[in-house]
Amino acid sequence: MTAIDRWREQLERWAIPAEIVAAAPESPYGFPTELFRSRGERATSPAEPTPTTARALERLSEGGRVLDVGCGGGATSLPLAGRAGVLVGVDSQADMLEGFLSNARAAGVEAEAIPGRWPDVADRVGRVDVAVAGHVLYNVAGLDPFARSLASVAGGRVVFELTERHPLHWMNDLWLRFHGVDRPDGPAAEDALEALAELGLDPVIERWSAPPRAGGFDRKADAVALIRRRLCLPPERDGELADALGPLLVDREGLWSTGPADQELATIRLGR
Repeated sequence: MTAIDRWREQLERWAIPAEIVAAAPESPYGFPTELFRSRGERATSPAEPTPTTARALERLSEGGRVLDVGCGGGATSLPLAGRAGVLVGVDSQADMLEGFLSNARAAGVEAEAIPGRWPDVADRVGRVDVAVAGHVLYNVAGLDPFARSLASVAGGRVVFELTERHPLHWMNDLWLRFHGVDRPDGPAAEDALEALAELGLDPVIERWSAPPRAGGFDRKADAVALIRRRLCLPPERDGELADALGPLLVDREGLWSTGPADQELATIRLGR
């Protein structure tokens, strides 16, 4: 089996059993705008550049053009606002793009929003100096066209950021507890690296750790509700779920979020 096929196969195993989705009171899919917008708001003034930001800045000239695929609220591209001339955000959710544009205005940088999925909208982007995609790859089963099209529009560099393991891996114990379902272990960042290398894109990986990304919900109940929807549970089980989350449900800087206290992350750049 090729590395590309292995990547696709491992991601397909994350599909939620059809009978659980059918019985769910709400869709477990989609992303909450509030969470991603708040992450973007807090990304404009980091204490120090992350490896992802540093690798992008190495190839970004003053006033350059940056593409952010799966931009959300702009948390990956907004740290480049001090040097970039234009940020181009691509996202399939219109409300995410509204947050991206609002955060870019607040940061004082010109921005463009392109609704749609990558690489379907690649012909609308034009040439850019640097392309970034933060916490997107685990949603991309078709890694070949996705990565190749990014490399074709980025004259300077493509930079990916992702968690070392699948971002929902930390919820595996919850799936076992509430549904008796064993969830997958892979893929991991190393699998992405091998697949990108197989494509001849010369990937280089840099591993690092950090506290959870800034941002979250104003209300504790909303943070619990997000995980409840992901688990296909009804609202009446929110109290039980909050107890099960325990220390994984945290108030950080006045915003509620869930997940491990520290993140193991990877930055992958393509080419030199």
